[in-house]
Amino acid sequence: MSGNLFNPVHVIGGGLAGPEAAWQLARAGIRVILHEMRPQRGTDAHLTDRLAELVCSNSFRSDDRDYNAVGLLHEEMRRAGSLILRAADAHKVPAGAALAVDRHGFSAAVQAALEAEPLLEIRREEVAGLPPADWDQVIIATGPLTSPALAQAILDLTGERNLAFFDAIAPIVHKETIDFGTAWFQSRYDKAGPGGGGADYINCPLEREQYYAFVDALLTAEKTEFKEWERDTPYFDGCLPIEVMAARGRDTLAFGPMKPIGLTDPRTGRRPFAVVQLRQDNALGTLYNMVGFQTKLKHGAQTRIFRMIPGLQNAAFARLGGLHRNTFINSPRLLDGMLRLKAEPRLRFAGQITGCEGYVESAAIGLLAGRFAAAERRGLPPVLPPPTTAFGALLGHITGGALDDTFQPMNVNFGLFPDVPAPAGARRPLRGKDKKLALTRRALGDLDSWLGTARAAAE
Repeated sequence: MSGNLFNPVHVIGGGLAGPEAAWQLARAGIRVILHEMRPQRGTDAHLTDRLAELVCSNSFRSDDRDYNAVGLLHEEMRRAGSLILRAADAHKVPAGAALAVDRHGFSAAVQAALEAEPLLEIRREEVAGLPPADWDQVIIATGPLTSPALAQAILDLTGERNLAFFDAIAPIVHKETIDFGTAWFQSRYDKAGPGGGGADYINCPLEREQYYAFVDALLTAEKTEFKEWERDTPYFDGCLPIEVMAARGRDTLAFGPMKPIGLTDPRTGRRPFAVVQLRQDNALGTLYNMVGFQTKLKHGAQTRIFRMIPGLQNAAFARLGGLHRNTFINSPRLLDGMLRLKAEPRLRFAGQITGCEGYVESAAIGLLAGRFAAAERRGLPPVLPPPTTAFGALLGHITGGALDDTFQPMNVNFGLFPDVPAPAGARRPLRGKDKKLALTRRALGDLDSWLGTARAAAE
């Protein structure tokens, strides 16, 4: 047994990974103290002191468990008793094939569940530096906005160079200010998703001349200046500011977040040259965020340029875009297979600070960290998820599957899974949707076996 069973496990960070880890510990019968520095110390991105506040998009991305890796991860988390997925399902809003949530209802539900747990204590305080030596089990889940004192202590301990990038936030528009004489509701290919009906996005069309005028305005607009020490910090390619994408080529946006594939303008009966999509951001349906429009433009430039988009000429913004710094460790080099720091195994890491990218991935790693810590507290051998599951594929990537000299944040994807063999007698390997379906069916079967093994070990 790792220490006294009555000693609490300390979890640092109240984003998504920390609350999920704390929940798993408490549900396993382990005392846990969750430390969150807000409101004592704020961040550049959070607006409230609520636990599980979503600071960027309100989307958990695809909920398709058969053909999409993140949808598969959703299902695995549901089966493993995830608090984050339970709250997301309870507060979903229409978003086509995606799982998107009312961000306020979602965070309130997570916080209420944690506050009701008798084995869980929430402390509003900053852990400024390495946790005290008498904290014999700690999960550090401070995410992309780790406090400077703790980040420096981690770097001093590991000897590693800080790896950081900027995460940009998309604007949110009041629905009532959108011109529906131009914009229309439609999901790509009219595909329905959880809580939706196949027409869940607001689409604002641009013709060729409008698109290129918009791109030219982005390229010449005034942007947020980086501080001297921030200028060499790389972006994560999955969350590039819209103007950074535009600078890579004038057609880049038309093949990226502004691609018109699967959409038909009802006014013309044809596909527009480019399109801006907005996704519902709250349960009331009064707020919509601009999909893929993360930005570092200054606020005055944002208002002027985004009102060039047909349908948004009179838009009122509930929130303009912003920029915050993100920090993560070189997990393949620093962590063992149970997310423990090799240099000091009492410290575990979870969430975005490990180099997984995305809300769902962060919570999933928090779930695993909580389960591993609970088993260790009880003196039980760890039961690692099979690499054929989304849990195992993601865990394997950040704890050794990625090359440590080129490590960058990664979303879950089928490229992280072991290949699935072709059926006996098949002339060629499985491809496309057939391969994806085989991967997800294998994953869920192996997941159920893993969960059964873990339950048996705990009894």
